[in-house]
Amino acid sequence: MSVVFTNAQNPIYYLLVGTYTNSGASEGIYVYRFNPNKTEVTLMSKTTGVENPSYLAISKDQKFVYCVNENKGDKPGSVSSFALDKAKGELHFLNKQPSGGDAPCFINIDASGKNVIATNYSGGNFSVFKTNADGSLNPFVQLIAHQGYGVNVERQEMPHPHAAVFSPDEKYVFIPDLGNDRLYQYHFNATDATNPVTESDPPYYEIPDGSGPRQFIFHPNGKNAYLLNELSGNIIVYDYANGKLTETQTIASDNTGGKEDKASADIRISTDPRFLYTTNRGKANNISLYKVSSDGKIAANGQQPVGQNPRNFMIDPSGRFLLVANQDSNNIQIFIINKNFGLLQDTGVKIDVPQPSCLVMVPAK
Repeated sequence: MSVVFTNAQNPIYYLLVGTYTNSGASEGIYVYRFNPNKTEVTLMSKTTGVENPSYLAISKDQKFVYCVNENKGDKPGSVSSFALDKAKGELHFLNKQPSGGDAPCFINIDASGKNVIATNYSGGNFSVFKTNADGSLNPFVQLIAHQGYGVNVERQEMPHPHAAVFSPDEKYVFIPDLGNDRLYQYHFNATDATNPVTESDPPYYEIPDGSGPRQFIFHPNGKNAYLLNELSGNIIVYDYANGKLTETQTIASDNTGGKEDKASADIRISTDPRFLYTTNRGKANNISLYKVSSDGKIAANGQQPVGQNPRNFMIDPSGRFLLVANQDSNNIQIFIINKNFGLLQDTGVKIDVPQPSCLVMVPAK
């Protein structure tokens, strides 16, 4: 199914989809050709034998793709590297390394392409890898553990690092920890061969009890940042200057039911950047919409119903479309973003894919 637009100026992209394979339905990472002029999607390739590639990252030069293998127990967590063949829309496996902990859930790569960071949710730690010239991964050079726990005895029994986000100048890396209600801040030195990540002062910011920090993003202006908390279902807004965060606002992302019903998942800001969006799972199963003011604060702008368990989502490089991965609906929905008001219009286009959990996009040429 496709919706035709008259603007033919947008390039063609590859949409890469990370999934969970433990149900047996998914085969790994799926690569689609996405034509934004028609919202037309074509399957190009899929990996095989890649277990639970639930989160993806692409190098700045777009030559290499990295994923977590979100395994645990008898199959310890690991991270994998691939070369991206843009001519064919294919991924070619390079190598795999142990992640140093169970259930790695997030992976990121710095602008130099030489440092990869993975957070091990069930391991309570994160690992730092150096890459080779061919994109393959060396064994981790650092494995840094967090300590502590939170007030939610079921979800916060130990640390649960959930993301690794570089500051705009890449002098720092921020790691929200769902398990101990802390947002960690580390110094980052891309050229250090053995200790690229070191403790900063302060080492972390305390988040209100039971919040469950999950995802963290910076505004493109580099002066504001946003922390999405899974368990409390709210967003904390910060000013950012001289390497320090100053809290300015807290606002609800998920206002459905009681605290046990919250399950906020992901956060993104539009390319303008005039609008901000979050996904909420649990009972909500929606996207919350916000307007972003000149000082970085946000105001609620409505909700958009989506499928079941909307996990990760993305805004395409043109800024025209929002794509959301509905993990339990086994599909990806595509919405048009109203450029004036930030509201979402369902195109009716759905990509059927088993248990999608992460979406990334690169130009096909």
